[in-house]
Amino acid sequence: MTSLLIRLFVKNHENTADPRVRESYGKFAGIVGIVSNVILCVMKIIIGVFSKSIAIIADGINNLADASSSIMTLVGFKLASQPEDEKHPYGHARIEYLTGLFVSILIIIIGVQLLKTSFEKILDPQPLEFSYTTVIILIIAIIIKLWQSMFNRNIGKRISSVTLLATASDSRNDVISTAAVLISVLVGKFTGLHIDGYMGCLVALFIIWSGIQLVRETSNPLLGEAPDEELVEAIRDTVANEPGVLGIHDLMVHNYGPGKIFASMHVEVDADGDLMKSHDIIDNIERHVKDSLNIEFVIHMDPVRTNDPQITRLRTIIEKAFEPLDGVESIHDFRLVPGPTHTNVIFDVVLAPSCSYPEKQIQTIADKAVKEAAGDSYFVVITFDRAYTKL
Repeated sequence: MTSLLIRLFVKNHENTADPRVRESYGKFAGIVGIVSNVILCVMKIIIGVFSKSIAIIADGINNLADASSSIMTLVGFKLASQPEDEKHPYGHARIEYLTGLFVSILIIIIGVQLLKTSFEKILDPQPLEFSYTTVIILIIAIIIKLWQSMFNRNIGKRISSVTLLATASDSRNDVISTAAVLISVLVGKFTGLHIDGYMGCLVALFIIWSGIQLVRETSNPLLGEAPDEELVEAIRDTVANEPGVLGIHDLMVHNYGPGKIFASMHVEVDADGDLMKSHDIIDNIERHVKDSLNIEFVIHMDPVRTNDPQITRLRTIIEKAFEPLDGVESIHDFRLVPGPTHTNVIFDVVLAPSCSYPEKQIQTIADKAVKEAAGDSYFVVITFDRAYTKL
């Protein structure tokens, strides 16, 4: 059903890389969320009032919050699609993340209010008025929420939207909370136990917990989370397989919102090769990555000597010395700078975030290996990098 609705209401739905198509997806998801959640909210509040169930009313208000979040999603996608301007040269796509964060905070606030109301119901319990209509409506609500979850997850995956994926998780959680309400109604009917206030508290706590989880999920991109591993792998495979590329390192990925990714990388080429040819290779790789992955890509060209036997020998010795060190990923930019009294062996060492070896210890190991191989006139100069993106 979701695919049919997408074909009917989203023009050029297959071209998800197009910002206009992505905006259409977001607007469509927002409208569907508003309509379906308002219907659920009205049904549950009416039933809750007639049955005197605070848990049903709480669940209905939760749906109202979901409708409000759909409105914010709708507005957020519209604002996020605005083009670049003088004050925002990288566009406004991060507004989508801000929208998700605001929705998450709103959910927490509503959850706290419902917790207070439900606790008062525990202190002053009142019998529920049971009807099979109530049970049927709640079951229908569960079915609708299940569909909402699958609908938002489907679209969220299509357009890589963290906001819609969070909304899908919220809808899934609503299924659980509505099921809790249904249980309280049935328990009240067949056992006479007044667990409505307790179930209302559980629903409220679940809403608060969901809001906290959503805050965490939607704030990660704003804080600068690590790039997606699939994206890193795609960049690595695209660049490393190009002819003339001897090595790659120092990949940096900056996410300014969906469809607004900027990346840079160092690419090693033969220092003794044709400079213009190497420059042409770099230009072609930048264009290829941009066209295939929709990334603004910049490459820094690193010339390396491949025919110097002393460089090759010392590099091999140092790499062997580092093999037992867990967390020492690789070395790059390896070169020798000779002088009248000594020679500097200069290179960068890439360390994993989990590396437990102090930089001084790694320096000492490299110094010892070089001096044993080349003599006391050789000095090691290391620049340490942390590999937050593994290549």
